Amino acid sequence: MIHSIRAIDCVVNPITPEIMQMRPAWSKAFWHGKIGRDASVGEGITHLQMLEMMDRAGIERSLLIATKTGQLGIPGSWHLPYKLVAEAVQKHPDRFSGLAGLDPTEGMAGVRALRQAVQEYGFVGAHFYPHWFELAPDHARWYPFYAACVELDVPVQLQVGQSLVYDAARPLRSVGRPISLDAVACDFPELKLVGIHVGIPWTEEMIAMAWKHGNVYIGCDAHSPRYWPASFVHYINSFGQDKVIFGTDYPVLDFERTRREIEALGLKDSVMIKLLRENARRLYRLP
Repeated sequence: MIHSIRAIDCVVNPITPEIMQMRPAWSKAFWHGKIGRDASVGEGITHLQMLEMMDRAGIERSLLIATKTGQLGIPGSWHLPYKLVAEAVQKHPDRFSGLAGLDPTEGMAGVRALRQAVQEYGFVGAHFYPHWFELAPDHARWYPFYAACVELDVPVQLQVGQSLVYDAARPLRSVGRPISLDAVACDFPELKLVGIHVGIPWTEEMIAMAWKHGNVYIGCDAHSPRYWPASFVHYINSFGQDKVIFGTDYPVLDFERTRREIEALGLKDSVMIKLLRENARRLYRLP
């Protein structure tokens, strides 16, 4: 049974049929072969179908990522145009919000595009994958984007933990150790940093960063709750209850299954509403 709390999913990939035609072949193979999702996911679902799935899982709002995986022109890389996510947000403003993907190789052009996404399209944050560029979060090329996020007063979420082999032709180094957030949080104490994907296999390190820095948070997406480390569950249910936000990284995780597995963790009711809704609502300044 799904809890009555209307959740906010902070990490969701839009996969309409149009978008799936744009994505490289590795994404379908990765979701089906590595993650174990049904092959039909590769055909895509409409936004209305996604909303129906969200309703069944008790999810009120999803933050849709305008993904940027790697520098354009490099095999396996692709960028989802901000406007496609902006259109979904404009059609369903009470259900979707946008996140602007970042590519550090774009320099100030990328910073200006981020500003436009927030100021004109109403995006509520930024998102990036360090490993796709093999540039750790504390690399200088990310810093102009951090400064812009501070000025725009929006969070930036980024994958922490190991990278996976998405494309066999291009293995990527795991440059997203959670400890790399330490320097960033020190240099930008006003920046709201969200380390997504739990930090696995360095979850203890991610917890340490969120405990040390008031501006560092953890996204609990991409790893099934039934397999979360016991220390992470304890953190959520105790001294970290204000620092973890709910996410699935859909289609990596299924909406309904993820909700059911979280329900089975035995978290306090007061913690559940923070994890599933209130922490994200406050952090992303959602209605």
